[in-house]
Amino acid sequence: MISYAPLWETMQRKKATTYTLQVKGEISSSTVRRLKAGESVSTNTLDALCRVLQCELDDIVQYVPDE
Repeated sequence: MISYAPLWETMQRKKATTYTLQVKGEISSSTVRRLKAGESVSTNTLDALCRVLQCELDDIVQYVPDE
């Protein structure tokens, strides 16, 4: 499964909020909710997150094998 734990750590390190994602990244509140719930998002969203946070994909997502 995909984990967004690195996203929250990156946001904390860069002092970004979900409001930052919505305003600067034009990411909808429903997409932010999906991220918080660990649900799937589009590659366009991942691209926007990398752009806004000026980071790499592995700073946002992590693959965690199912047990």
